[in-house]
Amino acid sequence: MTKKPKIAIFKFTGCAGCQLEILHLEEIFLDLLELFDISYWVMVKRKNDEKEWDISLVEGGISTPEEIEEIKQIRKKTKLLVAFGDCAIGGCIPSIRNWIPQMETEVQVYPDTSLIHSMKVSGIGEYVKVDTILKGCPPHRETIVEFLKSILLKIKPRLKHHPVCVECKFRDNACLITSKKMACMGPVTSAGCGAICPSLGRECEGCFGPMSNPNSSALASIFRDIGLSDIDIQRKFRKYSGMSPEFKKEAGY
Repeated sequence: MTKKPKIAIFKFTGCAGCQLEILHLEEIFLDLLELFDISYWVMVKRKNDEKEWDISLVEGGISTPEEIEEIKQIRKKTKLLVAFGDCAIGGCIPSIRNWIPQMETEVQVYPDTSLIHSMKVSGIGEYVKVDTILKGCPPHRETIVEFLKSILLKIKPRLKHHPVCVECKFRDNACLITSKKMACMGPVTSAGCGAICPSLGRECEGCFGPMSNPNSSALASIFRDIGLSDIDIQRKFRKYSGMSPEFKKEAGY
């Protein structure tokens, strides 16, 4: 019998939504248990194997010295390290605080800041080598299944790198920028969501992070033309991926 790949699932600074998306696989989740050995998952299991793993799915960004040490230990004990979701890739929504001095963020929350040892939020790739990234806030179930299938088949996963605009075209959606002058992030955001928000008449907010080689400066110029101020444009680019190399300039880094 072929040995099942051992999977570990970890959470750092984030909301646990990416882990929950695995549970939301629902009708195929039990089938996955027949194919994979989920040996470490604190959110779900009481007994966890802390030895070594074939795959580690890491949710959340790094925001404390303790998390730096932990992610380095995980890297040492895993063969394939996956940045699972936008927080692990680049900090995502928690990284919004990076644009405010650390002292100011602490005093807004804690009466005694002497006990706080946090720092600006970053993706796990700031400290360790990442083998695969699964984009999304959270990653779509199809993305998760595609990745797991690729592990079993020992092939490269077919992950999407084109923009949300392509998915809008597939669904015959009118462009919200040209038709309604809405500040849609679709032209620079990676596909994978199925264009959920534009299909409901809402602009894309960018929750799947930058697409491959986005023309961010051109989109920022379009936003100015439809009436956004510079600070509003910065906020659009900061919301999910402000620390990414692709968006840093427009985010005001």
